[in-house]
Amino acid sequence: MSRIGKTPVQIPKDVKVSITKDKVLLEGPKGKLELVLPSGISVESKESQLLVSRAVDTKQDRANHGTIRSRLENMIVGVTKGHKKELEIQGLGFRVQAQGNKLVFGLGFSHPINFEVPKELKVSTPTQTMIVLEGVDNILVGQTAAQIRSLKPVEPYKGKGIRYVGEFVRRKQGKSVTK
Repeated sequence: MSRIGKTPVQIPKDVKVSITKDKVLLEGPKGKLELVLPSGISVESKESQLLVSRAVDTKQDRANHGTIRSRLENMIVGVTKGHKKELEIQGLGFRVQAQGNKLVFGLGFSHPINFEVPKELKVSTPTQTMIVLEGVDNILVGQTAAQIRSLKPVEPYKGKGIRYVGEFVRRKQGKSVTK
């Protein structure tokens, strides 16, 4: 039995859960989320808890068991508190500007880069070198942050690029002249 999958997920009082045969719908103060269940996995609600179980003991079902339980827990956190990712830009002249649901980057290329943020997310730029993504869906927030980071990944020699706040980038020495 999966150690992660067998632990129940607590449902807060302000979250409404509706379960069908192949879907779980969560509704909270921040929004709604829906999860389509893979075949072989079932979810039931008992005494303000969600219990995830599997019908068969195949390798794929064992893998899905813990994954679905973790996704349900992340969805409950999302509809109650929300998820947040912060990115920072380092480099001389590198900057970002929010224009509605679009980000305009100046990353040292010959042209500005326009990045369209999904409408489900709220984006803000407190400074010219900070980006804050907030949303209900943990997967969408993380995927969008990864796409923004891939516009200019951090290079190891000078450390210039887009990184997560608090991310450690291992630096390389560069050229060394020997006599």
